Amino acid sequence: MARSLIQRRQEAERARVEAFEASLRRVSQRARPAPDFQQAIDAVKRGFETAIVRDAYAWRPQMKTRDAARLRVAAARYLFARYPVAEHLEHIWIDTTGLAPNDIALRKRWYIVAAGGGSLYHAGADAWLSRKEVHAFLNPLGRLSFAQAIWHAIARSYAINPGIALRVACSRIAQWPRPEADLAFWREVVRFLCAHPTSVEEMEDLSDYLAHCRQHHRGYSLKGRTLASLTRQMHAWHRDLNAIQRIEAARLRAAQARARARGGILAPAASAGGCWSGAKIADWSWTTSNKDRSKREEYVMTQLRNAAELVSETRAMHHCVASYAQKCIAGYSSIWSLRRRVSAATQRLLTIELDRQHRVVQVRGLANRPARTDEMKILERWAKARGVSLS
Repeated sequence: MARSLIQRRQEAERARVEAFEASLRRVSQRARPAPDFQQAIDAVKRGFETAIVRDAYAWRPQMKTRDAARLRVAAARYLFARYPVAEHLEHIWIDTTGLAPNDIALRKRWYIVAAGGGSLYHAGADAWLSRKEVHAFLNPLGRLSFAQAIWHAIARSYAINPGIALRVACSRIAQWPRPEADLAFWREVVRFLCAHPTSVEEMEDLSDYLAHCRQHHRGYSLKGRTLASLTRQMHAWHRDLNAIQRIEAARLRAAQARARARGGILAPAASAGGCWSGAKIADWSWTTSNKDRSKREEYVMTQLRNAAELVSETRAMHHCVASYAQKCIAGYSSIWSLRRRVSAATQRLLTIELDRQHRVVQVRGLANRPARTDEMKILERWAKARGVSLS
């Protein structure tokens, strides 16, 4: 049956309406769930029920946010806070990424004490900060992280200019993990930088160098040092690192070439070891006979098998043995270090080069001096014990 023009228009209109409603159904969002206030309360009060100052079940916040972090901050303020506190103390309720469980508990406890009007100094902060520094920690001069606020408070006790204290806090000093055993040393570092202000970039370079010194020498101190001397030593350390990287790159290239010559690929263990094979001679030691053990001298001959040991020998003995790395990697030479130990002190005496036939090619002391008579006697003992040829 034929349809009239009006009927066809009505059917087309109904089709358009149905298509429009179908599109609306496809793009319309689902109803958003209500904010989970109870979950925020439970997450915040867990472990700190005795510190709650308000009824948890009476919390009726006028909040539309569904952000869990913001809800936790609001719940912490309601449950524990009598007074407002700085942002770096509240941040523990927002993000705990990278923090150990004991650090998380400590920071939450500090927030509860500070927000409740208690004494943070008596709550455990006295292990890190003085009373004056606790006050500075609670009232930082800017937006700082928790760790930055601690070091900013310490720096403010030493720096007259508040800008210098902020510079120290914003450097990498605040990023290093600081065990309590090293706190006195890093306080000394902060005091030094406040007395000798420099740029943030140089502070960070110096902190890297000082961390290296502290790691390798527990008794390292800044007493009697100047910014100029530390900067020279830091640049020398960076040159050593660059030399080690160049030597290690050469070692890896040589190892890869040998692997290709054998028709294989370089094993991960060979690339990660950082050492070359060296001469097939064992290290050697000899101790003098003396009834008083504290005065006994031990002479040690050890082979240098990696880039760090070669560069350290070069730096300590003021000669160029690090330039022999290519010969060591290729197997043409081996480098040995003669050292004397008395009690806990170790002194480098000589650096020795052997060729492939285990013959002594060079013997050099500090600043390329020749070996002394008594040192030659020690060398003769070593050569006889290990089958080394002394010419």
